[in-house]
Amino acid sequence: MLLVILAVPAFVSLGFWQWHRGEYRSALWADFERADVPAIEANAASLERLPRFTRVQVEGEFDPERQVLLDNISRNGAPGYEVLTLLRLADGSHLMVNRGWVPFSGYRDRLPDVALPAAGGQRLAGRLSTLPVTGIASGKSPPAEEGPWPRVTSFPGQQELAHLWGEKLLAPVLLLDAGSGPGYLRDWKPPGVSPDRNYSYAIQWWSFALLAVAMFIGLNLKRRA
Repeated sequence: MLLVILAVPAFVSLGFWQWHRGEYRSALWADFERADVPAIEANAASLERLPRFTRVQVEGEFDPERQVLLDNISRNGAPGYEVLTLLRLADGSHLMVNRGWVPFSGYRDRLPDVALPAAGGQRLAGRLSTLPVTGIASGKSPPAEEGPWPRVTSFPGQQELAHLWGEKLLAPVLLLDAGSGPGYLRDWKPPGVSPDRNYSYAIQWWSFALLAVAMFIGLNLKRRA
């Protein structure tokens, strides 16, 4: 009886937690889909205020010498990197631009060639988002303080990158549109796993709660018989 009293509320609580996670992800995915509209003009001031996934157009100049490769990013099961490049805006502020995904060469000492064409002004379009995150702390790896560029890092924080570049960074990251500017594979998807997975987990936890109650009732009826 004590086991059932402790387990059933825990199963029910976990079910509601997963259900609420599913609702959060559903809203996030809906925001991503609603952002598939014409891009709006943006500058440094407005970029900080606009909602996530807003499609914007910005003008600036790439920093071709100091690029970062975001490691441990897979596409269709294949390992690779996302290419993060600084864009210097007219007021001198810096926006991180994710120029897309490149496959892993199979050798850690042979990084992909992500060189940019001749420097010059760029007019770019894309969605505002954030740096990729991992739910596992051990998956993080800060960029090297010294060495040749591009630097490799896994799931860095904004402060780590600001320290690396020695620049104050605007909060969002621009996910570059497929047809805008020099880049790589840019088939952007809503972040995280499908909300359906969370809803499925919620139903499983509630099923465990019902099963525990059913087993308790069944075992006690059997004893009385």
